[in-house]
Parts: sequence; C-alpha cells; structure tokens
Amino acid sequence: MGRLSIILFFCAFLLVFDYYCYRAILNTFKKWRPGTKKIFGILWWTYTIGLLLGVFASIYLNLYLTVRAVILVAFFLTVVCKVVMLPFLLIDDLRRLIIRLKRPRKTTAVQAPQENISRSAFLMKAGLVTAAIPLASLSWGVLSGAYDYKIKRRKLVLPNLPKAFDGIKMAQISDIHSGSFYNKKAVMGGVELLLGEKPDFVFFTGDLVNDMASEMRNYQDIFSKVKAPLGVYSTLGNHDYGDYHYGRSPSPAKAKNLQDVIKTHKLMGWDLLMNENRRLKVDGEEIGILGIENWGMGRFPKYGKMELAVQNTDDLPVKLLLSHDPSHWRGQVLEKYQQIDAMFSGHTHGMQFGVRTEHFQWSPVQYIYKEWAGLYREQNQQLYVNVGYGFLGYPGRVGILPEITIFELTRA
Repeated sequence: MGRLSIILFFCAFLLVFDYYCYRAILNTFKKWRPGTKKIFGILWWTYTIGLLLGVFASIYLNLYLTVRAVILVAFFLTVVCKVVMLPFLLIDDLRRLIIRLKRPRKTTAVQAPQENISRSAFLMKAGLVTAAIPLASLSWGVLSGAYDYKIKRRKLVLPNLPKAFDGIKMAQISDIHSGSFYNKKAVMGGVELLLGEKPDFVFFTGDLVNDMASEMRNYQDIFSKVKAPLGVYSTLGNHDYGDYHYGRSPSPAKAKNLQDVIKTHKLMGWDLLMNENRRLKVDGEEIGILGIENWGMGRFPKYGKMELAVQNTDDLPVKLLLSHDPSHWRGQVLEKYQQIDAMFSGHTHGMQFGVRTEHFQWSPVQYIYKEWAGLYREQNQQLYVNVGYGFLGYPGRVGILPEITIFELTRA
C-alpha cells in the first residue's frame, strides 16, 4: 500500500468520523434554529476540509515551516479532541439502542424522547468538557513546552575512570529533529544554555533531521556553535537515513540524502561516529568513545555494527557508547558487550507527554520502552536516555520538557 493510498484512506476515515461527530452534535442541540444549523454546518465542514487540504499541502508542498507547524498543530489538537469525545458519543448511541430494543411498542412517543434528549445532552456536554482538558493542556504544551529547555545534572560514577578525567564535564543532547522547528530564536536559546555550562566534550545521540538533510539549512549555523575543548561526538538516528521518506529500499536519492546528512555533521565540526571509535586523551590518559549507526528492536533498522565499533579498544579502561535507540542496550550491549561502561541514547522523546520530577517519572512510552528517560544501571553497566532537544509529530511537550544533560564524570 503506497504512501498516498494510506493518506487517502486515513482522510476518508476522518471524514466519516467527522460526520458521526457532526450528526451527534446536531441531534443533541435540536432546538437550534435552521439558520444556526446551517451556519454551524458551513463552519464545521469548511474547517474540516480546509484542514485536510492543509495537511496534504504540508506533505507535498514546500510550505514555510511556520505555516506547516500551524496546520499540523491545528490538525493534531482537532483529532485529539474528537477522539476524546468519541466514547461519550458511543455510550449515548449504545444507550439509545438498548432503550429502543427494550421499549414496548405501545409506549407513548412523548416520554422517551424527552428522556433521550436530556441524557444525550448531558453526555454530549460531558464529552465537550472532557475534550477541553487535553485541548487546554496540549495547547499549553505547544505555547510553553516545545522550547522550554531544561538542564538535567547527573553524576556518572565510573570506577575505572582515569584520574585525569575525574570531575570532567560532559554534555548530551539528542533528537534535534530540525524539520519540526519553527522558532529559530528559541532554538538558539537552548544552544546558549548548553554553551553556558562550558562542557569539556559533548555527545549528540542521533536524529538530526526528520527525513531530509535540507531541513538543517536554517539551523546549521546555530548548531555549528556547539563546540567543546575535547570535541563534539555524534551518531545517527533512525530518522537520519531517510527511510520514512524514500522507503527502506536503496535509491540514488536516498543515498545522496544520507551523504548530505553526514556532510552536515562535518560542516558543523561534529565528529560523526559510524561503527567506529575515538581515543579521548587528557594528560596522557585515555578513555574510549564509541559510536554506532542506528540499532533498534522491532521495526527499527539495525544498521549498527558493534563488532567494528569496539575494535582496538581492549586496552582502554573506560568505554562510552553513543547509540541512538535505548533498546540496543538490552537487546545487544548487556549480553554481548560487557566491556561497555556506559551507553548514551535518545529516541523515545519521553513521548513528549507525561510527568517527570526528581524522584518520579511516568509517560505512556514506558509501556513500549523499559528504559525511556534518565539513568539506568544493571550490574556494572549504565545507560542514560535523553528525552530530546526537539520534537516530532506533536509540536509541543507536556510534562516531559526538552533536555540538555550535563554529566560530571567521577571515579566514586
């Protein structure tokens, strides 16, 4: 099934869903005058069809990022609100059906409609009130959460850490997703926040773009400012390969796009690690920095080759691994590469929705990923999952805010 067919099927489903909601509202507010009903119908279908056309334009036309963001925000919020309303409409229809099946045929036609209208109105209004809750919170997440960068400070204990590295400062950012940004000034504010921490070296753990290398055109100059005395080290994420735009099969256009993504890392001065390693030296002592291409469980691609990344690192007392998808830790690293002291990932975004405090965190994504945000330890190995700098799909964050992680490396 092609991409266009999927989109058309989805649009047809949404139109049927919209018609169901539209009829339910009219059935509830029967006392509206004919003119009011007509105006409501015009507004409803103009908005619905206009929104679907806007989504098509966002996918197939080169719209300004701000215009595309507004369309996708409106679409996302509209769908969420209607989905939240749906259970109330279904309950009301089920209630009507049960009453109709149980009602004696000789029942007068006066009492039942009055009761039906009353309860239908109650359920509809309850649905509208309930739908207003996610509308308010998700709208607030767009207005205040998308660029509300937060510093997360962690002490990373590495018993075999050479003395020269004790107390050194490392930063991590992940999942920039530059194709989603629409506020260049706010993005720069996050970079300035990172630079203000003066890290000794920086990790970027994948997903520079959503699909296309060209998405970095307006942001390359900003992220080129991310520098550190001991270097900036990066790796690729599942979105960087162009699979979601070009498909999984090889093609010249897809290969060129990937090369352009790789070139962007180089132009920014970032050391992109693709199944390879670097020796980081301070005062004559060394640790290893390893980076692999994307390796994910399930439907996510496994381009990474750990056997190449670990070559010639046996003599290094500490090995730090950049691997975009945290499922790689449990899927391969813990079992086969016990020499890895700590792995750094992103990918989950914390689903951009949930609760995260110093001592408690929850997000729906935890039912998909066992390790989804923060620091994890199993025996002598550690994993840190950064919830991301950018956003994808929903252009905001509620509770799970964009993260810049600052680590202090210590021996104890």
